[in-house]
Amino acid sequence: MPKKGHTEEQIIAALRQYESGEKAADICRKLAISQATFYLWKKQYAGLGVQELRELRQLRKENGRLKRLVADLSLDRQILQEIVSKKL
Repeated sequence: MPKKGHTEEQIIAALRQYESGEKAADICRKLAISQATFYLWKKQYAGLGVQELRELRQLRKENGRLKRLVADLSLDRQILQEIVSKKL
């Protein structure tokens, strides 16, 4: 089954529906997700608003970019050290 990307608004709306008393099984059926996914969302995003969720996603994206940059620079440094050691 292909993975559906739910927006921040959908995740927050689902969690708010749950907080207002709707059953998790009904919410999961409407969104076509498993209960495990719903409870994972609840664990990760409980208490967050839409703006905080967007900021969190942006920070995770920036963190991934920075990790790739560090990996690339480390590889470049290792290659340069091997070149210098061969010349000496």
